[in-house]
Amino acid sequence: MKWVGRCGECQAWGSVSEVGAPTTRTAAVASAISRPVPIGEVDVTKATAHPTGVSEFDRVLGGGLVAGGVVLVAGEPGIGKSTLLLDVAARAARGGSPVLYVSGEESAAQVRARAERIEAMAAQLYLASETDLGTVLGQIEQVQPAVVVIDSVQTLASAQVEGAAGNVSQVREVASALISVAKRLGIATILVGHVTKDGSIAGPRILEHLVDVVVAFEGERHSRLRLVRAVKNRFGPTDEVGCFDLSDAGIVGLADPSGLFLSSRAGSVPGTCITVTLEGRRPLIAEVQALVATSTLPSPRRATHGVDASRVAMITAVLDKRAGAPLRNNDVYISTVGGATLREPAADLAVALAMASAILDVPVDPQTIAIGEVGLAGEIRPVQALERRLAEAARLAFATALVPAGTRGSVHIPAGLRVLEVPDIRTAVGHVARSPTSDIAAVTEIGAAMDRG
Repeated sequence: MKWVGRCGECQAWGSVSEVGAPTTRTAAVASAISRPVPIGEVDVTKATAHPTGVSEFDRVLGGGLVAGGVVLVAGEPGIGKSTLLLDVAARAARGGSPVLYVSGEESAAQVRARAERIEAMAAQLYLASETDLGTVLGQIEQVQPAVVVIDSVQTLASAQVEGAAGNVSQVREVASALISVAKRLGIATILVGHVTKDGSIAGPRILEHLVDVVVAFEGERHSRLRLVRAVKNRFGPTDEVGCFDLSDAGIVGLADPSGLFLSSRAGSVPGTCITVTLEGRRPLIAEVQALVATSTLPSPRRATHGVDASRVAMITAVLDKRAGAPLRNNDVYISTVGGATLREPAADLAVALAMASAILDVPVDPQTIAIGEVGLAGEIRPVQALERRLAEAARLAFATALVPAGTRGSVHIPAGLRVLEVPDIRTAVGHVARSPTSDIAAVTEIGAAMDRG
């Protein structure tokens, strides 16, 4: 190893350095700019949430936007992210504070057209169609907004970083720069993020670690219902869910969305049952529909929509084995109403009773709800937050609730709600048949008639 004064390639002096040479470690500054203070003297007003005017969005955020807080909103294309955030930006601007809305995907004219359609016009709302990070930072310094919306973080790029917009290096640099400005100037910042095919947020995982709040926008294209769910929240709970109705006129929060999950028919129809599901901490009424038909295939079909297919297969086997229901040679179709998605086991009993109702051709009382998890032995197991579910059923004037055994002594029963305990699936099927005990023989007889037909 020897000293080389001039580079053999570019002929520059002093530009050659040893590869792998040790670098100097970062040393402590002699005089720190910011000094640590006792925790009791920290100003908590800086972490106060300010409502956005959209109550369902505020519910998920923990009360509203926090000055200097950064929120990442992720969701599939066309699900309504830009529509919701444009409404939030307009409401904040009507409060007198300047708001900057940066769109890297649409022109300013397109954003204004949407704002006119959803009535989100405001004098203090500033629009910018820009994809250069340096320009956006300059616009933030110029406008000095209270709220900034970036739509989206994957469309911005820095000229100092190699690579196209959206790659890992660019997303990391863009997010770091915007978060730094938000913290320094006390600006509430909302970043829109793209998602991959499997629904996860595109880009480096560090993006979710850097921001303060991560919000997931969920929904199906053929349904008007949209759910906003907090995945991470440094300012509030992570088990809150906001419900929205997306239409041509914009997106509207739903304080009581249970009506969307119930069918609007005049009379009772066999093959339906109502349950109470939990979305976060929020109880929602949902309806399960079942259709059982004679199969012409060697392997009967099991089609599901809105419910877990594996749980439906398990419940079908339990009904067949423990209650004598003739399902092994019949096609079974299970669906929910209004695009609801039932992820929790508490809906097992409703699914089972909907199938039993379809087999017996006897409708379940429309004023009855069913709550409980079905076990492999046919037992009905307790579920969490049962008291909250019963209170929601009583509020919506349901008369009867089928619940797991042991409920009466463990939860408060709302006034006006009759609670019937069902220890196993046989007893539950008996209630569908409107018999004091489970009429399994009737179920089998109906099944034999279906097989002959």
